[in-house]
Amino acid sequence: MAKTALLVMDVQRAVVHRYPDPAYLPRLHQATSAARAAGLPVIYVAVGFRPGYPEVSTRNKMFGRLAGAGAPAASDEATQIHPDVAPEPGDILVTKKRVSAFAGSDLDLVLRSGGIDHLVLTGIATSGVVLSTLRQAADLDFGLTVLADGCLDSDPEVHRVLVEKVFPQQAEVITVADWVAAAPAFRLSGEQPE
Repeated sequence: MAKTALLVMDVQRAVVHRYPDPAYLPRLHQATSAARAAGLPVIYVAVGFRPGYPEVSTRNKMFGRLAGAGAPAASDEATQIHPDVAPEPGDILVTKKRVSAFAGSDLDLVLRSGGIDHLVLTGIATSGVVLSTLRQAADLDFGLTVLADGCLDSDPEVHRVLVEKVFPQQAEVITVADWVAAAPAFRLSGEQPE
């Protein structure tokens, strides 16, 4: 049996705004509520930078345009976790500097310190943070579950190919409803059924 944590990745206001799906946040809320009820850690991962973006190279195709730009304040509403799925007391917030949840963050330290060896992945976008985090977590020997409808992508076909063909090579892929229904099996134990 594995000690499990739920990762909620890049569900920041500005990101959610770019991926409109009115059913997404309610589904994600079900997952976070089930995790908390089962006593599982809920870890939020958000991208964030210091003022002036000193962590960003102009060579970075995704983030490079930020280099030299005026940085939004850490309290900038657009960078905050969306209020419909906001962290609650006891949840953990990790700030990353690139696409993967592990890149430039202390996520691995948090997981190892908590004895966590199984991750349940959710987030926006399926082809971004979810894919990058899944690949790196698999290489770090974490057990993995992806909540297919707990992920969202701007391209439905890319999402489908990832959750149906790519992710199953390294993770169990299930729906939020199926994972929530299985929650009694690991309630209070903190363990994910294998």
